[in-house]
Amino acid sequence: ASLATGPRQDNSIFYEIRTYDIKPSKMKEFVEMINKHFHLRTAHSELVGFWSAELGAMNKVVHVWKYENFAHRTAVRHALANDKDWQGKFISPALPLIEKQHNEVAYLVPWCQLGKPPKEGGVYEWVTFQMKPGGPALWGEAFRAAINAHINTGYTKLIGVFHTEYGLLNTVHVIWWNESPDHRAAGRHSAHEDARVVAAVRDSVRFLESQQNMLLIPLQCSPLK
Repeated sequence: ASLATGPRQDNSIFYEIRTYDIKPSKMKEFVEMINKHFHLRTAHSELVGFWSAELGAMNKVVHVWKYENFAHRTAVRHALANDKDWQGKFISPALPLIEKQHNEVAYLVPWCQLGKPPKEGGVYEWVTFQMKPGGPALWGEAFRAAINAHINTGYTKLIGVFHTEYGLLNTVHVIWWNESPDHRAAGRHSAHEDARVVAAVRDSVRFLESQQNMLLIPLQCSPLK
């Protein structure tokens, strides 16, 4: 039982998280290409969000794609490989601008639905937690309590909580939305003084190996803005 992954969404929908490191001198050119040609990509499958890192990383973009199942993804990848416009107008000129690519497959945790910000114009915080081996059966309840404690402070909006299936296992990505970096900073300061948050986080960190965060700015093509 200690090695069980625990409950999961009862459908086959998953999300592919793709992270690209862009050559520092080519970031502006890469974003311009995204803005000009990315409609060719989104014609094939659903884009959840596309962001560039502002703090916590540099010259990095993150994009998330939704698939109905693995057969759906296979069909989409096949169609993209045969899409001459996509290959010629974007892939061929974009590849020399990219230093490194990384992808993961993740599911929304069973107690979370993908959310939307209350308005456009804010910023996103992407927090990655590396948990101890054992999956949600081991740390899921404590982790959920810590997330809910932050939600209950009211300073931030939860967008999604993803648990990896392919990639580094026992990884959880949490996406938050805030009105501004300053609004987020003030909310965090208040949360650190909230006894409920402190207690929930203290319980959850028993299962934590490491964590990392980025402040993300949505690109023009991103459905989540």
